[in-house]
Amino acid sequence: MKKNALLVLLVLGMMATVSAKSTYEIIEMNPVVNINDEFVKIKSSELTPPVIEEILKQYPTSKLGAAYKNDQGEFKLIMVLKSGTRRTVYIDQYGNWINKK
Repeated sequence: MKKNALLVLLVLGMMATVSAKSTYEIIEMNPVVNINDEFVKIKSSELTPPVIEEILKQYPTSKLGAAYKNDQGEFKLIMVLKSGTRRTVYIDQYGNWINKK
């Protein structure tokens, strides 16, 4: 009887250790990253020439609704398509498109 009670306590102790360890690993594997994506509204005249070239190449029939810029030199552009719908696109100062979700 003592052996059975000791075995049950041992198993319960191991289960508690395993569940605590798993929880710790989950927390450690999901670090919090603080990204500063604050865009400030700018005039279209502040866009760089490579950005303007890419806009004209990719959206020749669209109009620029609004332009924003962040501290990293990335632009957030609101394009008004020919159909009237708006599309938000991101591009860096060198004319490279950025995929953001």
